[in-house]
Amino acid sequence: MNPLENQALADWLADYGTLFWTWLILPVVAAVGLYFTVRSAAVQGRMLPEMIRTLRDPALVNEDGSPKSISAFKAFTVSAASRVGVGNVAGVATAVAVGGPGAVFWMWAMAFIGGASSFIESTLGQLYKERDRDAYRGGPAYYMQHGLGKKWLGTTFAVVLIICFPFAFSSLQANTIVASVSGAMGQKTPDTALAVGLGATLAVLTGAIVFGGLKRIANVTNAMVPAMALVYIVTGLVVVVIHLDQLPRVLGQIITEAFNFNAAVGGGIGTVILTGVKRGMFSNEAGLGSAPNAGATAAVTHPVKQGLVQTLGVYFDTFIVCSVTAFIILVSVDNPVGSEKGIALTQHALTDSLGAWSGALLAVVILLLAFSSIIGNYYYGESNVAFMTDSPVALAVYRSLAVVAVFLGSLAAVDVIWNFADAAMGVMALINLVAILLLGRVALRLLKDYEAKRRAGQDPVFLASEMPDLRGVHTWTADDVQSGSGTPAPRRAAR
Repeated sequence: MNPLENQALADWLADYGTLFWTWLILPVVAAVGLYFTVRSAAVQGRMLPEMIRTLRDPALVNEDGSPKSISAFKAFTVSAASRVGVGNVAGVATAVAVGGPGAVFWMWAMAFIGGASSFIESTLGQLYKERDRDAYRGGPAYYMQHGLGKKWLGTTFAVVLIICFPFAFSSLQANTIVASVSGAMGQKTPDTALAVGLGATLAVLTGAIVFGGLKRIANVTNAMVPAMALVYIVTGLVVVVIHLDQLPRVLGQIITEAFNFNAAVGGGIGTVILTGVKRGMFSNEAGLGSAPNAGATAAVTHPVKQGLVQTLGVYFDTFIVCSVTAFIILVSVDNPVGSEKGIALTQHALTDSLGAWSGALLAVVILLLAFSSIIGNYYYGESNVAFMTDSPVALAVYRSLAVVAVFLGSLAAVDVIWNFADAAMGVMALINLVAILLLGRVALRLLKDYEAKRRAGQDPVFLASEMPDLRGVHTWTADDVQSGSGTPAPRRAAR
């Protein structure tokens, strides 16, 4: 018996996690998203063209031609590397197996509503970022300290994020890689030798990249994310075309079963909604507090630009990549409720449509998707370790533990990891949503400034001196927003 399997623990986490999400997290997620949708006049919908435009902004450079930090697009790929992974394939499969086709509708709905929260959090992440040698860093911990003046809250969030992303979520990514490779080899359950071998390989590869710093991480994800996402999307479209006659049925099921109070799933419509929201947030991370860590690293001319770009990331993740998985399954399986959860369901649906070779293809795609997520998750943790301490020893210990988590995740029971990740994600989201609710007026003020400058025909540029009443802003000088102007000696914000 695998010593890392514990069904009693998995059941306990599932029971209490459901109560936690049903009565606390779900209402807060929905309320905050709707509040910012109204206050921003649905910025997540009306400014979609602007999201695409700002994604193409070039990186700002110093006088010597070196980049001030990474570009808007590279920051997008770092966050996409974390977003696009197990949640898009195994997570969506779990959603339809538990909540039925209707869960997909609630994934879509919460992606749109959560897009407003995503805009607010990433705009704040940019505003309150700090200089860090030849780059920037920031995120919720930083705006909790500098914007709210509550370092204790930032530290609490940082600890939860480190537990959630580089440990729980990366363990889950590694676990799914093992499961997908095992499935492609015809094994229903991975044997220990396979799990140990793959886990060790993934751990070594992870260590080789994460000890190289942010720019190596950005370069890896910049190369991997677009290619792997394109392969998966094209594969999914081929499946849909083969079953094109089933598309009207599938779309009808998604809509009607989203509001079916007699849904043929345990718990009825409540289960459908809860499953869609949980799996949607796990995948697109809207309002979770993770993407601002990547968004804050970009060198851009206005904080709102990364708010827009990271919101586009939510849409790319859910409306495109997650939808591909949903359609692969639903056009092939009339009633997925009660099917085997996780990657196995997607794998079976794909092989039924395209043949056994597609199972191997999916295993390769999952390997790349999940591995890039491990790298993105690692960076989120590193940024938050740096928030708490400058100690090189602490950073080395964190990097080592993150690598170990990848190895152990390859061996652990999947139910334990999923349920633990859900619980950690809920705590993290709750802390972040309260913080952005308190700071939301600042992000909305920046949005107003951005739109005024766009109406005047400008490419918006923001300087902290334009809003001298804002406390805790430690960048946004002329040196930060101009290309070729030179960068002053790196400094850290006062603690």
